[in-house]
Amino acid sequence: MLLLLGYGMVATFMVLIMTKRMSALVALALVPIAFGLVAASPDAVGKMMMEGITKLAPTGVMLTFGILYFSIMTDAGLFDPLIRLVVRFVGHDPLKLLVGTAVMGTAVALDGDGATTYVICVTALLPLYQRLGVRLQYLATVLLMSIGIMNIVPWGGPTARAAAAMHVDVADVFLPLIPVMLMGFAYQVGVAAYLGMRERRRIGALTMPDMENAVLADIDGSSDIRRPAMMIPNLLLTLALLYALIKGILPLPALFLVATTIALLLNYPKLKDQHARLATHASNVLAVVSLIFAAGIFTGILSGTGMLKAMSDGLLNVMPGWLGPYMAPATALLSAPATYVLSNDAFYFGVLPILAETAATYGISAAEMARASLLGQPLHLLSPLVASTYLLVALLDIEYGDNQRSSLLWVLGLVVVMVIGALVIGVIPLVSKA
Repeated sequence: MLLLLGYGMVATFMVLIMTKRMSALVALALVPIAFGLVAASPDAVGKMMMEGITKLAPTGVMLTFGILYFSIMTDAGLFDPLIRLVVRFVGHDPLKLLVGTAVMGTAVALDGDGATTYVICVTALLPLYQRLGVRLQYLATVLLMSIGIMNIVPWGGPTARAAAAMHVDVADVFLPLIPVMLMGFAYQVGVAAYLGMRERRRIGALTMPDMENAVLADIDGSSDIRRPAMMIPNLLLTLALLYALIKGILPLPALFLVATTIALLLNYPKLKDQHARLATHASNVLAVVSLIFAAGIFTGILSGTGMLKAMSDGLLNVMPGWLGPYMAPATALLSAPATYVLSNDAFYFGVLPILAETAATYGISAAEMARASLLGQPLHLLSPLVASTYLLVALLDIEYGDNQRSSLLWVLGLVVVMVIGALVIGVIPLVSKA
C-alpha cells in the first residue's frame, strides 16, 4: 500500500510539472497532501507538514539572503572592475577573448543566476565577438559551462534542493565540492583556450579602433545604482563572508543575513534606496524560497508516512546486488541525464530521496548522495526545461538546436571531469565501506 502510494505520489508530481498542468510550487504542496490523507489522519499529515517545513527553514533563510547579497553586490558594481580588466586583457586576440569569457562568466555567475550572468556577460562581450568575427556559439558554450559549475553554490538552487531533500546542512554538501568546482573551472578554461586557438588560426588578429572605450561605456550604463566609491569595502566584505563561510564561523543563514544587512547599509544608506533594491530582487527571492518551503511539505509527508522507506525497500529488492555499494558514482552519472529530462524539482524531491534511502543501507551518507546528485548539473543547463538557456540563445541570435549540438560534448566532458575529481579527492566514495 505505502509502496504504491509513494510511487504514485512521485509519478503524479512529475507528470503534473512536466506537462505544465501545475507549477512546481503548487504540485509540491497539494500532491503530497492528497496522497498523505490516504495514508494518515489529517492531524498526522499536518504534523508531518510542519516538521518538514521546520527542517527546511534554515535553508530558506540562507537562500533569501544569499540571493539578496550577491544581487546587491552586482547592483553596486562589484564585478565592474573584472569586466573592465577582461575587456582590456582581450585586446585583438580571439584566444584571450575566450579565456576572458570563462573567467568573467564564472565570476559573474557567483550569484548562481543564469539569466543575470548571460545578460551581464553578453552585454559586455558581444561587441568584441562581433568585431573580431569570433563564433558566437563559442560564447554560448563557455557561458553555459560557467553556470553549470557555479549553479552548485548554495544560493543557486540545486544544492539547496539536494540538502533539503536529504535533510542535511547545506554547508556539509557544498564546502567539500569547492575543489571539484575548481577542477571544473580548470577544464572550462582549457576548453576556452582550445576554442580560442581554433579561432585564432581561422581569423587571426584584427584591429578594433575605439571598441574598448565603447564596450566600457556600455558597462557603466547603470550608474544610478552603482557605488564605485564602495568598491574596496564591498570586496573586503565579500572576502570576509567567503572566509567565514569556509571556516564555519556562523551558520550559513546567519552569515548571509548579517552580510546582506551590512551591504545594504554600506551601499544604500537611504531607506528609499534600500526599499528599491529589495523590491527589485523580491521576485527572484520569492520564486526560489517558496519552492523550498513547499518542498518541506513534500519531503515531510513522503518520509513521515513511511512511503519513502517502502519505496527504498522496493528498489533494494529489484536493484542488482553488485550496484548497491556503487550508489554514489551511479547517482553522479545518473544525475546528468536525469536532470536533463526532469526538472530539478522532480529529480531532487522525487528521485534522489529514493536513491539515498537505498544507499543508506550500504553505509553511504545522505550528504555524500547529495553531493553526487549535483555533479550532473552542467548537462541540466542544456535541458529544454531551463528557461535561462532560451534567453542566452535569444541574446546571441543563434538556433537553440545548434547550441545543443555544439555544446553537448564539451558539457558532458565537464560532468566527467567533475565526477572523476570528486571520486579522486574522496568527496563521494567510489564504493561503500560498509
